Amino acid sequence: MRFLKKFFKWFFIILVVLNVAILVSGKTYLYKGIWNTYLKGRSGPSIDEYHIFANNKVEASSTPWEWPTAKDYNTKKISDKFRSDFERLGTVSYLVIKDDSIRYEEYWDGYSDTSHSNSFSMAKTFVSILCGIAINEGKIKSVDDPVCNYLPEYFPKDKKGNELCGKLTIKHLLTMSSGINFDEDYVSPFAYPAQAYYGSDLESLTKKYTVTTDPGKTFIYLSGNSFLLSRVIEKATGKTLSEYASEKLWKPIGAKSPAYWSLDHEGGYEKAYCCFNSNARDFARFGRLYLDSGKWNTRQIVPMDYVLSSVKPAALLDENGKPNDKYGYSWWLLPHYKGHDIFYARGILGQYIVVIPDKKMIVVRLGKKREIRKGDEHPADLFWYIDAALEMYP
Repeated sequence: MRFLKKFFKWFFIILVVLNVAILVSGKTYLYKGIWNTYLKGRSGPSIDEYHIFANNKVEASSTPWEWPTAKDYNTKKISDKFRSDFERLGTVSYLVIKDDSIRYEEYWDGYSDTSHSNSFSMAKTFVSILCGIAINEGKIKSVDDPVCNYLPEYFPKDKKGNELCGKLTIKHLLTMSSGINFDEDYVSPFAYPAQAYYGSDLESLTKKYTVTTDPGKTFIYLSGNSFLLSRVIEKATGKTLSEYASEKLWKPIGAKSPAYWSLDHEGGYEKAYCCFNSNARDFARFGRLYLDSGKWNTRQIVPMDYVLSSVKPAALLDENGKPNDKYGYSWWLLPHYKGHDIFYARGILGQYIVVIPDKKMIVVRLGKKREIRKGDEHPADLFWYIDAALEMYP
C-alpha cells in the first residue's frame, strides 16, 4: 500500500512537470500526438485517422472513368510465400492492373475499393504532378525558377541584403536537394515530421528552417521540401492545393470518389508532404497517367518532357557520395530490377503505387506497416508486392 501511494505520488509529480514543460515550450501538438498514438496503443500514426484533422475535399469527377476488369479478373491468387508477409504487415488493399484492366484486387480488415486511407508520402509525388501541370499551364515558367520568386517571405534577406535561399530552385525541391536544414527524424517527437503532422501552423514551423548548404548537390529526403513546393504552386496559381488538384488533376483523370487532404488547421494549409486520403483504385490513376507519359486518354495533362525527367535519376550524389540512382522529381526509381525499369510512389507505412512500363502494369498496395532494410532506400516489402504481381502475370 505504501509503495502504491509513493508510485502515484511520483507519477502525479512527473505528469505535472511534463505538462508544465509542454505548455512553457509551446509544443502543445504533443498532446494531440500522444492522445492519438500511445494512448491508443500505437507508436505512430494510423492510416485512417484523417478525421482527427480538418480536411479540404478534393472534388471528384461528375462523370468518373471506370477501370475495366479483365476477363480473368481474380482468377489467379497470391501465392502462399507472399501472402503470409502481406498479412503480417497489415495489408488492406492490393491491386494489380495490366494492359489497362484490373486483373487482381483484394481487400482485408473491412477495407474495400471505396475505403479512404492515408497516402502518407505518396502525396509528395502528387504535388510533383501538380507542379508539372502548373508548368504546362504557364503558371510556373520552369523547374529552374528560383523559389524566392514565389516565397520571399520564407527566406528573408540576411543583414547584408543577401537572399538566404540563394540559388534554390523548384527543381531542388522536387529532387530533395534543397540544402535546407529540416530535421527529418521519424522517431523524435520534436523533429519536423512530428510537429508538421500533429501541429497546427505549418507556415510558422517551416519558416524556422533555411538553406544551410549548396542546393542541387546532395540528395537528402526532407518532407519540408514538398510543403514549400505546394506553397509555390499555390502562389503561382492563386488556388489552394486542393482546389488546383481537383480542377486540374483529380477530375481530369476521372476520379470516382472525392479525396480528402488533411490541413494543419481549419482553413489552413494542406499537409502536402503527406495526408492525401483516397482508395486503391483512384490512387492507381496516378500510375496510369505516368504510364502514358502524362496523357489521360487523348488529353496531355502533364508535359511529356516533365514526366520523362520525373522518372529518371536526378544528377545528384547521395549522403554517402555515391551517384543518385533512386530518385527523380519526387518519384522513387528502381532500375534494372529483374530486367524492368520501375518507378513508384511510396508512403511510410507501406503505401505504394508501382509502375512497370514494359509490362504495362500498375501495382497498388495500401497497408499498416512496411519492412525496412538497413542500408537500402528501397523497403524490403516493396519487392514482395512487385514479385507477387509478376508471378501472377509474367
